[in-house]
Amino acid sequence: MKKYFEFDKLGTNYRTETVAGLTTFLAMAYILFVNPDMLADGTGMDANAVFVATALAAAIGTLIMGVVAKYPIALAPGMGLNAFFAYTVVLGQGVPWETALAGVLVSGLIFIVLTLTGVRERIINAIPPVLKLAVGAGIGLFIAFIGFQNVDIIVSDPSTVVALGDLTAGPTLLAVFGIVVTVILMALGLKGGVFYGMVITAIVGMIVGQVPVPTQILAPVPSVAPTFGAAFMHIGDVFTVQMLVVILTFLFVDFFDTAGTLVAVASKAGLMKDNKLPRAGKALMADSSATVVGAALGTSTTTSFVESTTGVGAGGRSGFASVVTAILFALALFFSPLLEVVTSSVTAPALIIVGVLMASSLKDIEWDKFEVAVPAFFTVVTMPMAYSIATGIAVGFIFYPIMMIVKGKVKEISPIMWFLFVIFILYLGFLH
Repeated sequence: MKKYFEFDKLGTNYRTETVAGLTTFLAMAYILFVNPDMLADGTGMDANAVFVATALAAAIGTLIMGVVAKYPIALAPGMGLNAFFAYTVVLGQGVPWETALAGVLVSGLIFIVLTLTGVRERIINAIPPVLKLAVGAGIGLFIAFIGFQNVDIIVSDPSTVVALGDLTAGPTLLAVFGIVVTVILMALGLKGGVFYGMVITAIVGMIVGQVPVPTQILAPVPSVAPTFGAAFMHIGDVFTVQMLVVILTFLFVDFFDTAGTLVAVASKAGLMKDNKLPRAGKALMADSSATVVGAALGTSTTTSFVESTTGVGAGGRSGFASVVTAILFALALFFSPLLEVVTSSVTAPALIIVGVLMASSLKDIEWDKFEVAVPAFFTVVTMPMAYSIATGIAVGFIFYPIMMIVKGKVKEISPIMWFLFVIFILYLGFLH
């Protein structure tokens, strides 16, 4: 085992890797409860089945990453993509969740093909960095807005469209408490701060009567039957213009989120060689395979988590850390009764703080260049205002070529960007 994971070469050991794996798990364990809550919210999906699908997709994807790619990187259904799945595709566009899962499945299969053929590098180079940064920040604002809305911190208003809600209402006040606790934990640098914030909020909520007290902690693994295989049964429903854009969005966000996470984690761990990522193909294959597995089980896109940097910070350097994280996700299957404790008041702080972290990419956008600022601004602002990640991406990708043409930089527009320009115009034209 030590030889396979190259402990001596990487200067690590079993104890360090085990602690790193545990640290990563604690940092991202919130997804086990946030994802089922988000996907079940108005989509008709069974929360218990999604919980099982989330845990299994995370366990399998992380295990593949650890054993095959040998990286200390964990995977799970991604924040932002689950919001897009639930609130834009299913609730916003009226697409049945089974068809949406089929879209996730197809995007995963396309990702596998792109990885095997090496096309991924060309696509990464074709899309301007400013749009990659803007998409990440926009998704962060969208997720935070959902968090604020779910607990009535922000409410609808006929005069001003939105307004501040009643902060003295029980569930809202508990969420505000959770936000304060979580930001304090994060500011203190506590690994797993988001997860611990959820735990403290849930406990306080039970004490004051805002959160139901669970009757048990452990239970048999719930059935995944309500969601299992639905993606395969509805794969024939994805051949429409609407679903084409949905699939492209799933693919786009996963593609660049994964690439960015892999580079960030590998750089922090000192695993980059000559500014290149060793075994990048295997890492991307693990990610894309996990998406296919997750869709088959019944969850939105599974992707690499930047929270893996917490494990690296604890000393993780090899794939053995990921093996430990995978085992912990598998063990989590037996804690499904805790789902009833995780109300919107408990999950909203996690959504909002993750939004804060994702918005950090705004600092790298060249706002002093107008041709860059316009598509970036429209991308970031349109997502929460239109309540749609896809619409934000579409608007940004339409304005980028326009601004480049005006500035006399037509040669900087790649054929792929022209293709997406046409696709997104069609998408907005036929959206309603």
